Amino acid sequence: MPPTAPPAPPARMRAVVYDRYGPPEVLRCEDAPVPAPGDGEVLLAVHAAGVNPREWHFVRGTPYALRPLFGLARPRARRLGVDAAGVVAAVGRGVTRLAPGDAVFGTARGAFAEYACAAEAALVPLPPAVAFAQAAAVPTAALTALQGLRAGGLPAGQPPTPRVLVNGAAGGVGTFAVQLARTFGAAVTGVCSTSNTALVRSLGAEHVVDYTRDDVTAAAEHRGRYDLLLDCVGNRPLAACARVLRPGGTYVAVGGPDGRWVGPLPRMLAVRARPAAGGRRRVPLVTRRSADDLRLLRDLLAAGRVTPVLDRRYALADAAAAVRYVEAGHARGKVILTVHGAA
Repeated sequence: MPPTAPPAPPARMRAVVYDRYGPPEVLRCEDAPVPAPGDGEVLLAVHAAGVNPREWHFVRGTPYALRPLFGLARPRARRLGVDAAGVVAAVGRGVTRLAPGDAVFGTARGAFAEYACAAEAALVPLPPAVAFAQAAAVPTAALTALQGLRAGGLPAGQPPTPRVLVNGAAGGVGTFAVQLARTFGAAVTGVCSTSNTALVRSLGAEHVVDYTRDDVTAAAEHRGRYDLLLDCVGNRPLAACARVLRPGGTYVAVGGPDGRWVGPLPRMLAVRARPAAGGRRRVPLVTRRSADDLRLLRDLLAAGRVTPVLDRRYALADAAAAVRYVEAGHARGKVILTVHGAA
């Protein structure tokens, strides 16, 4: 027998919204109309949504230098959330690859809601053995890790084994970066706090540096050792970071210090503007949406070669608490909002 079609979506839903900038408490969960998918779009019944640092930046309206893009005095868009996993509830005109009832994950507009619209090209099928909550952790953080490693020359495809240093190895991007680098055949050293050393080692790091005890950029045993430094934190001077790279190695800046006015922009501009010595490269990473990369990550998830690390799960109504926790900067892996009873 053919599968039973899912019920038609309702007219109303619960969604997380905000009308002014401020602390996460400006977020509220309210009744809202279910959006209609446009041409080439699907309506997704959201089962889980990933919480990223971008969300608290949007809520705070920081860095101020970017306010012209998302609203000077108040946010132009009232809805939050990008990373999502769920079931297709309806399709718009021109959608050919997906159908109602398909389980998918990827990116959507306003994912902190019971329903959200997404471009068909922004979604991929959910592997049968992967839970919605796991899949919702992937789109932004894992894409960033994958593209950061690629910018640094991985996968190399030839000996000798490349050596990779991941600064911020226990965070959302870092936990994926450690696993992906190992999958690509690299020897990985992870930098994290004392409480996260066992986690980072379990993800495949051969060596772990506890930054509360040791400065990896100052220790003699790390000097000139690495082919790639993937920096998810940006807390050390660029000259110090260069010391750990071999000649020809690459420094990839994923993040930088937060600030209300310009945020990580000065760090990224410095990475681009200042030449590195000894043939070393500096790359400021800007993550781009890629259907091919998302499909690669799906295949790695399905094969069990990459497993998302989930720190905490919050109900949709507790989105403010989830955003505040991510803003504090101590999440181990990813934080997830669960919707429609997602596992």
